[in-house]
Amino acid sequence: MSGYLDIIFLLVLVVIIFSKLKSVLGTGGEDAKVIMIPKEQFEKVYNELKKTAHSNENAAVDTSNLSPLERDLAKIPNFNKNIFIKGAQKAFEMILSAFSKGDAGTLAKLVNKDLLAKFEKVINDRKEQGIVAETDLIDFLETEVESVKFVSDDKVNLVVKFVSEQVNLLKNAQGEIIEGDENYVQKISDVWTFEKPLNPRVNNWLLCSTKKC
Repeated sequence: MSGYLDIIFLLVLVVIIFSKLKSVLGTGGEDAKVIMIPKEQFEKVYNELKKTAHSNENAAVDTSNLSPLERDLAKIPNFNKNIFIKGAQKAFEMILSAFSKGDAGTLAKLVNKDLLAKFEKVINDRKEQGIVAETDLIDFLETEVESVKFVSDDKVNLVVKFVSEQVNLLKNAQGEIIEGDENYVQKISDVWTFEKPLNPRVNNWLLCSTKKC
């Protein structure tokens, strides 16, 4: 807030100086004078701006026109729905790719410990059976936050529905397709739940559960 006020203060200072110099500019070097703005004038403007900014900062946000979901989202510190949606789509793409390739290292950065253990079990089972998974994400048809759940005083979950077009294959050790069709694009609906501490300094959402709809 102090930085914001300082910027406003400097802008006001520039406006005052230019207004004082208006009668001097263009009159010639000999007639020009150095204008000194009284300290009291600056302090008065600064104090008024500080009072207004403080009032705006503490003003209650009007949520009367918001839906229940929007009101819940407004309770999450530093939350921007559009930015979150873009990040969720990127996470979806990365997790899908990492799970298909058996990349547990990448998954560990994007999902919580419980879900990571489940993913690793599937990955290890595939390796033991010599099965290779291939997933090609074609496009997102829909991505929307469906609900908000405040798990505790310091954690929040967001349930997100993804509708996407994908090509999914399972191949055996000989490279033969045992499940799926490489020429068939599936329309798949997934519901994923992301979790994050309510701490405004933490912006990293982790995937904690998945299900098909």
